[in-house]
Amino acid sequence: MTDSEIDDIKYRLGKLEDIEAITVLIQEAIQEMEKHDIFQWDELYPTAEDFEADIKKENLYVAEENEKIIALYVISSESDEAYNNAEWKYPRETSLVLHRFCVSPGFQNKGIGKKVLMKIESQIKSMGYDSVRLDVFTKNPYSQKLYRNNGYEVRGFAEWRKGHFDLMEKKL
Repeated sequence: MTDSEIDDIKYRLGKLEDIEAITVLIQEAIQEMEKHDIFQWDELYPTAEDFEADIKKENLYVAEENEKIIALYVISSESDEAYNNAEWKYPRETSLVLHRFCVSPGFQNKGIGKKVLMKIESQIKSMGYDSVRLDVFTKNPYSQKLYRNNGYEVRGFAEWRKGHFDLMEKKL
């Protein structure tokens, strides 16, 4: 994949008609993670219902190449109560939270994750916010590397059903 091909990514709000493609992408991602002993997602989370709710709130976005969804993400002001465990550096009012960021396994290890993350950051900034928060599974070295290499700093942690998650933040 060349840089010009990567530049053909189109971004848009997710639609209810995307649910089937999204759930297939998520199932493929779960299978890929499990090949690497990463047991972060499963049949309980995230579900089609989670994505339907995100779409109805108009905070789920998809990245497409040739009209095929290659990545998805949610940006919202909502966060789990466990986010209170962090010592955030920037005010909540100036931050949005990145949830359920996923790149299709067929497009991983090609710089797509970084490219989409840069788009997400630009999008959040253009919405009038100047920092982004997220949580990342400590046993997912690929996500850890992506965020740490792109300026995200650990501010705390959360314990959920699947284990320990770093709560991270970045000034935009």
